[in-house]
Amino acid sequence: KVNLYRKKVNVQLFVHEPVKKPRQRYVQKDGKCNVHHGNVQETYRYLSDLFTTLVDLRWRFSLLIFTLVYVVNWLFFGFLWWLIALVRGDLVHGDEEGWTPCVENLNSFVSAFLFSIETETTIGYGYRVITERCPEGIVLLLVQAILGSIVNAIMVGCMFVKISQPKNRAETLMFSTNAVISVRDNKMCLMFRVGDLRNSHIVEASIRAKLIRSQQTKEGEFIPLNQTDINIGFDTGDDRLFLVSPLIISHEINEKSPFWEMSMAQMEKEEFEIVVILEGMVEATGMTCQARSSYLDTEVLWGYRFTPVLSLEKGFYEVDYNNFHDVYETNTPVCS
Repeated sequence: KVNLYRKKVNVQLFVHEPVKKPRQRYVQKDGKCNVHHGNVQETYRYLSDLFTTLVDLRWRFSLLIFTLVYVVNWLFFGFLWWLIALVRGDLVHGDEEGWTPCVENLNSFVSAFLFSIETETTIGYGYRVITERCPEGIVLLLVQAILGSIVNAIMVGCMFVKISQPKNRAETLMFSTNAVISVRDNKMCLMFRVGDLRNSHIVEASIRAKLIRSQQTKEGEFIPLNQTDINIGFDTGDDRLFLVSPLIISHEINEKSPFWEMSMAQMEKEEFEIVVILEGMVEATGMTCQARSSYLDTEVLWGYRFTPVLSLEKGFYEVDYNNFHDVYETNTPVCS
């Protein structure tokens, strides 16, 4: 008799949860929109608004165009002055006694080019001078003076606007690295922190937020980047900020919130991005300034609060920006 024994082996299967792939940002942390416009057929529209096109160019291209415009303009009118001297015979008879040239001491293209520069920039060294017996030269002088003023107005205006662009002011506006979800005044809230590093304030500062995620309509249409408003105090006026010290911006997760049906576990599976836009006027210049940032789903921390940064000293309040991005864990329900 042979007894057969079946050996029971317990095999434990380890199943690893799929790791979320890094999501492509719609807006970078520094506020730059990660959108490239391709296959634009009507490129002539950029030339119809030439001033804005020149202002939007990068600095190296702006300086290159700035230099080329002036050099080409001087060369063009220098060629015209040289051509007048050539036709009148000033290049041949200019040194003869009794000969009155169109422009005194203009005997080559180089001297014509220098005279063009002196005329347009009103330097007036006094060596090369136009004479009254040259009507064509007087007309050319008027044309160059008028066109030179127009070129100066456009190019200097572009450089001035580019230097004083308010987006440089946005570099001193800070957003917290993460957004947090926790209970505040017995209400579940989504919060993030904003701050201003300068002593000059942002006048009429306001803030708004957008939730960006893919959505499929009831008709089956797929919207890859659907935008939904996140109420951060529009109805109560809390979106109007007095940004003297860092502020914590709060969004109440209620029945009207897009996060109302999200739990802690579900949020870890969702893919979304929160875009934050801070706007206001620069106190020093009066120009409108806009700063942007965003928070991916992996940058929203459930069950955390921001570490306080404001302390009372002798006669003033002190802000410790070392703790601006710091958070600490707190007891929070796992659903709204």
